[in-house]
Amino acid sequence: MERASPKQIMRIVALGPVGAGKTTLIKTISEIDVVETDRAATDDSALLKPNTTVAMDFGRITFGADMAVHIYGTPGQERFDFMWDILVRRAHALMLLVPLHRPSDFFMASKMLRYLQYHASEVPLVVVGTHSDLPDAWPVEEVLPALGIEPGAAIPIFAINATQVRDVVQVLIALIERYQRWVLSRVQAEPVRQ
Repeated sequence: MERASPKQIMRIVALGPVGAGKTTLIKTISEIDVVETDRAATDDSALLKPNTTVAMDFGRITFGADMAVHIYGTPGQERFDFMWDILVRRAHALMLLVPLHRPSDFFMASKMLRYLQYHASEVPLVVVGTHSDLPDAWPVEEVLPALGIEPGAAIPIFAINATQVRDVVQVLIALIERYQRWVLSRVQAEPVRQ
């Protein structure tokens, strides 16, 4: 009997302020029931939504016969930043979600970006502007300066509606391709052993 080859698992972590759409994005694409750790919001986040993630969200999607993508959503509140450390430490790729309709969250998103640049500077990253379908959403290009991203930076930027499968798949494919190029560049940079 032929043994099945093990699946390669890629871990993607989604960070962003409260209400940026991390849980929604994962629910939109996951082929399994999403593992959620939502609890009643007890701080300012209650003004945005009744419940908030306190540990992580988890979903999975299969790409082909030999690859599974595990997607982890972090809490958006800074008081749960210890979970960022735990999840980012083993990430293969990262998404920073920025709610384009709430300029008051741009500063928190910029803090998260600086966190990622400091703690995971080698890990492939994309910036995902969410809620782009809302009439008060800012154009993603106009949000970049607020995040501290220079024009022409090598960070891919997307504007999406996290409830749309097509939008989420576009981001995941870009991240997977970016990760594969990153791995290839590291392999090519290693000296040949004789």
